[in-house]
Amino acid sequence: MNGGIYHRTQIELTFNSNHIEGSRLTKEQTRYIFETNTIGVTEQSVNVDDIIETTNHFRCIDFIIAHATEPLTESMLKQLHAMLKSGTSDAAKDWFAVGEYKRLPNEVGGNETVEPEKVATAIRSLLKDYKSKKNIALDDILDFHYRFEAIHPFQDGNGRIGRLIIFKECLKHDIVPFIINDELKMFYYRGLREWPHIRGYLTDTCLTAQDYYKALLDYFKIRY
Repeated sequence: MNGGIYHRTQIELTFNSNHIEGSRLTKEQTRYIFETNTIGVTEQSVNVDDIIETTNHFRCIDFIIAHATEPLTESMLKQLHAMLKSGTSDAAKDWFAVGEYKRLPNEVGGNETVEPEKVATAIRSLLKDYKSKKNIALDDILDFHYRFEAIHPFQDGNGRIGRLIIFKECLKHDIVPFIINDELKMFYYRGLREWPHIRGYLTDTCLTAQDYYKALLDYFKIRY
């Protein structure tokens, strides 16, 4: 529905998740792309990849909604990555594996991640551990997110894929989903960094984000 919770989620989740990763598109430009499929007139130059990844992210949100109740799988993770990065300048690079695990080592926040040749095993172990839990709570989803980001399985796009997975898994397990906005970005980074020692930092940040989303649900008179 235009102007409803889906409409608002597409714009808020896409803008904020891309913005965290360095996209220079404004929220209004993101809204304009979603609503009109055009970028409109802008005084500043716009990175083509930012536009492509924005439209791709809209498709990724549709995908996680359509598959919300399905179990999380390795092929689903790869499909999301292929969807997010298809058509970008990265996709034209021989060494950049769109829809496949990374071929070259990468870092996150200055920290080393899992070596490329060990990624498949690490992801399968993560999924196995996650699926073994009888009742998935928010803490379990956040733990999955931390471990996924520590593995950093793809060459690029890991943060956005990870946050899409959070949203999907919240929907699957009847947990109010949430969107990490710019105001919460640094608290989110701190939460990920400190997760092995103090889980409360990331949990509190996500609960704050959840309160923001509950306010949206209240506005649209959606029960939760």
